[in-house]
Amino acid sequence: MKVCIIPARGGSKRIPWKNIKTFIDQPIIAYSIDLAKKSELFNRIIVSTDSYKIASIAKKYDAEIPFIRPTDIANDHATTLDVIKHAIEWLEKNDERAISAICCLYATVPFARPSDLKKSLVLLTEKNIQYTFACTRFPFPIQRSIRMNHEGNVEMFWPEHLSTRSQDLEPAFHDAGMFYWGRPGAFASGLPIFAPHSKSVHIPHFRVQDIDEPDDWVRAEMLYEILSQRDEL
Repeated sequence: MKVCIIPARGGSKRIPWKNIKTFIDQPIIAYSIDLAKKSELFNRIIVSTDSYKIASIAKKYDAEIPFIRPTDIANDHATTLDVIKHAIEWLEKNDERAISAICCLYATVPFARPSDLKKSLVLLTEKNIQYTFACTRFPFPIQRSIRMNHEGNVEMFWPEHLSTRSQDLEPAFHDAGMFYWGRPGAFASGLPIFAPHSKSVHIPHFRVQDIDEPDDWVRAEMLYEILSQRDEL
C-alpha cells in the first residue's frame, strides 16, 4: 500500500497554530489533505500530530488520526525523519498490508498539485532510486553569491566567477519543501534524501513559497489568489 503522512505538530512559534490557521477560506492543512485525496494515489492519508485540536480539524477533512504523536518527537528538535519513522513503526504493527511507498506531505503547501505527486511517484519506481521530492531552481546564480566578512565588507563566495556570464554557469536547485516520496526501508534506516539515490520533480518558481514567518503568509495568500484567478493551481 501507499501511505501519505502529513506532519502537523501544534507547537509552531513564529506563526502560532500555523498548520490549522485559516488560509484564504479554510485551514491550511485542508489543502494538503485535499491534494492527497485528489491524487488518488494513497491507501491511507494520516496526519501525525501531538495536538487534539489539530486532530479534530484534520478529521473534518477526512484524514486519519490513528495515533497521537508522542511528545518526544513533537518538540523543536524532532526531525521529519523521526516523525516518518514513528508512523512506519505504527503501521507495521497495526496494518498487515505491506507498505510499498511513503509520502511525507507537509501541511503548508497550498501550491502543490496532484500531478507533482504523480510525477514524483513515477520517478521512485526507477531502479536504485530511494527518494523523490520537489525542487525548484535558484532565481540567481549561486556562483555569484556574496557574503559579509567580519568587518561588514562584501566579498564573493566564488571570486573566480566575478566575470563569468550567467548563462555559462551551472544551474543550481533547492528543495521546494513540499513533499518527499520514499521507500519505507530508506526512511526507516535514516538514509539521507539529498544524495545520488534520489531524483526530483522540478517546480516553477511561481508555485514555491516557504511559509515560516507572518510576512510569508501574507505573500502566499496574495500569490494563491493570483494563481487561482489565472487557473494555475
